[in-house]
Amino acid sequence: MNDTHSSERDLAIRLASDKVTSGQLYERLEQRIARQTVSQDPDCADALRHYLTDDIAPTLEGMGFSCRIIENPKSGHPPLLIGHRIEDPELPTLLTYGHGDVTNGQDELWSGELMPWSTTFEHGRIYGRGAADNKGQHSINLAALESVIEARKGTLGYNLKMLFEMSEEIGSPGLEEVCADYREELASDLFLASDGPRIRHDMPTLFLGSRGVVQFRLTADPGNGGRHSGNWGGIITNPAAELCNAVSTLISPTGRILVDFLRAPAIPEDVDRLIRDLPVGGSDGDPWVNPSWGEAGLTDGERLYGTNTLEIVGFNAGRTDKPVGAIPEKAEAILQLRFVKGTDWQAVERNLRDHLDARGLGHIEVQPAGGYAATRLDPSHPWVEFVTRSATDSLGVPPSVLPNLGGTIPNHCFSDVLGLPTVWLPHSYPSCNQHAPDEHLLEHIVEEGVRLAAGIFWDLGTPDGRRFAERAPGSRETPLDA
Repeated sequence: MNDTHSSERDLAIRLASDKVTSGQLYERLEQRIARQTVSQDPDCADALRHYLTDDIAPTLEGMGFSCRIIENPKSGHPPLLIGHRIEDPELPTLLTYGHGDVTNGQDELWSGELMPWSTTFEHGRIYGRGAADNKGQHSINLAALESVIEARKGTLGYNLKMLFEMSEEIGSPGLEEVCADYREELASDLFLASDGPRIRHDMPTLFLGSRGVVQFRLTADPGNGGRHSGNWGGIITNPAAELCNAVSTLISPTGRILVDFLRAPAIPEDVDRLIRDLPVGGSDGDPWVNPSWGEAGLTDGERLYGTNTLEIVGFNAGRTDKPVGAIPEKAEAILQLRFVKGTDWQAVERNLRDHLDARGLGHIEVQPAGGYAATRLDPSHPWVEFVTRSATDSLGVPPSVLPNLGGTIPNHCFSDVLGLPTVWLPHSYPSCNQHAPDEHLLEHIVEEGVRLAAGIFWDLGTPDGRRFAERAPGSRETPLDA
């Protein structure tokens, strides 16, 4: 990079950092957090729409975007927004994404004077619902983008498209359909967005996809209703005992998956090199990591990022708060499979049904509750090299590269439906309390985040960035909208 480009790049990063130190970024974030955009709550329908029409659209239009609201193809769900900033149809195009919906506030469970719908600064943390997931993360990127446009005096040197949704916390209904229906309008060369956590608070991270997820409900209901355990115990089926035994055929006492149809394929060597020695946990607020839990013979990084896990996320039978001497009427368990690429996840329901039938448990009902495909960009893709190099130039240290997030985001909409190479730049960390009381961002990650995002947005507009985007595999297949 020549000295002129270097000094201009430094200016863009300094302008982005100034938006943090001046409080401008936090003022915008406070306004966004104050909007109660709870996608699980039908009473928040107006707030969900207004987040797009009254906040995101005006912000983007102020940067030269044209925006329009897309009604959700899934009836009864919030709309989406597509924005375009086209400088020249011959230039490369970047697609980015964010979601403005949040989970329930859980107002009464927050600590002390903290509240979900306003921002509070304490001990280097910024508290508020959506601070980490996802209002804070897309606010960082929008501030960085504004700074790059200002430093370049109104241009970027490439085209940019934005896709915002308001349903991510309820499974992104309609997002896949919008990507398919508007494939030509969203056609781009590259995808970059921010969601999810870093590996650790002190480790800048890129990830290239996510584990997939399949959730299903198992129900044991003998049809007897609740019956006195003295009068009927020992001669009628106890659905809780039956369901516990059914689940024990799937998961060992140490959390290991016991059936092949739920297990992960072998970890590819290029993926294993990235994850085997990664640190997991160990920071304040992190849970204790059990070295004996899950798949045997794997490191913490391999267990979290390279294999499948089956978790019981809900179990219900009888009452534990006010127990009575009765055999429960029925028992239910919610199981969740997090899986890596290469798992035949669409066959899980059929294989599970066959598994239970073969063990005399055919009367246990299996109800699927949806899922996402697993995704993973090839770690050797030049897009990964480009973003890694940009991040290193901005911070002076290379970021850690994860082949996939341990959790699940709707990356398949961008990688599979739109056919784009995808890289995610997370601005949060694992103990941010997303979806829980006391959700927060860390101030030092915000400061690093705007520098990282501004550097990438800047570098894409350089001659090297344009040459890279034009030759990167997986680039745009359909014409740009003028």
